Amino acid sequence: MSENKFSPFELIESFGHEQVVFCSNKELGLKAIIGIHNTTLGPALGGTRMWNYASDEEALIDVLRLSRGMTYKAAVAGLNLGGGKAVIIGDSRTQKTEGLFRAFGRYVEGLSGRYITAEDVGTSIKDMEYIMMETRHVTGIPIEVGGSGDPSPVTAYGTYVGIKACVNEVYGNDSLKGKKVIIQGAGGNVGKHLCKYLHEDGAVLFVNDIYEDKLKKLVTDFKAKVLNDEEVYTTDADVFSPAALGGIINDDTIPKFKVKIIAGAANNQLGEEEKHGKMLKDKGILYAPDYVINAGGLINVYNELEGYNRERALKQTAGIYDILKSIINISKKDNVPTEVASRKIAENRMEAVSQAKRIRIYRDKRLFNQRNM
Repeated sequence: MSENKFSPFELIESFGHEQVVFCSNKELGLKAIIGIHNTTLGPALGGTRMWNYASDEEALIDVLRLSRGMTYKAAVAGLNLGGGKAVIIGDSRTQKTEGLFRAFGRYVEGLSGRYITAEDVGTSIKDMEYIMMETRHVTGIPIEVGGSGDPSPVTAYGTYVGIKACVNEVYGNDSLKGKKVIIQGAGGNVGKHLCKYLHEDGAVLFVNDIYEDKLKKLVTDFKAKVLNDEEVYTTDADVFSPAALGGIINDDTIPKFKVKIIAGAANNQLGEEEKHGKMLKDKGILYAPDYVINAGGLINVYNELEGYNRERALKQTAGIYDILKSIINISKKDNVPTEVASRKIAENRMEAVSQAKRIRIYRDKRLFNQRNM
């Protein structure tokens, strides 16, 4: 390993994880990593992503960032969950098999409920069914077996109400009529549902996706205009809404943006959280922290744990509007980027719950000692 690279243990320590599990089954082609970041608030819940990573190190960094983001997502949303995520290294279009997902399910089962998985980029409800054959610690399962089905529509709904909260802050009202919105990754499960919500509210849509064939229906149904990969960052618009992979807000792209708001469903949008969050603030762009605005999917599958109710899940997801308004107010009051303000809310909640647990442990120990004197 070259001098400018971290060892796996150094990477894990730098992100502050409780546990990282490497999963391998050569016969079935399984190479996966499960990251459990923090379980202060409850079991770690987060989806399993299948992606053809360029290297094992890239996959490890992705799962560490994603699982840490889930910790903050659950904390800010007020859920009694910790942060976890998993990645399966492979091509989701050509390498999926029942055996691969069932083998992965055995690793999830071996964690005894510390990690609960769900659908993510590159995985589907059918894949969750295979995992469910080996473990009960899985959500996002089909409606007919007691689950909530595809969480993408609820993620899209949360992103939509989050965009409205940001528009309200910048323009004085939350109407989207005539607002120009760029959706990167518009052909994905979340992106296409988001387009529907935005179109119905009168927004003018500009769309982009690495799989251009997925955009044809959006052009027909919503009169969307297709942008190439460069135009996504340089087109003059009101809102940029990334709904694909992360790291797209960085030193190269920030100078190109001609928008007033960045609010989208993609995870880990900031290349470097502290640096690029500040750069956006300095440029006068309102940024909706990704793990706040895209929490609808997590809220949806969380509701499965208590007996799924769609109306309850949507009502809870609608609360993203008020959560974002609170974050924006703290950002203005403390003169800090919204990313910093949202982390403050999450960390304060985790610290309060941690202290409450310490009090309970102390009380239980004291009662135990009194009974055994």
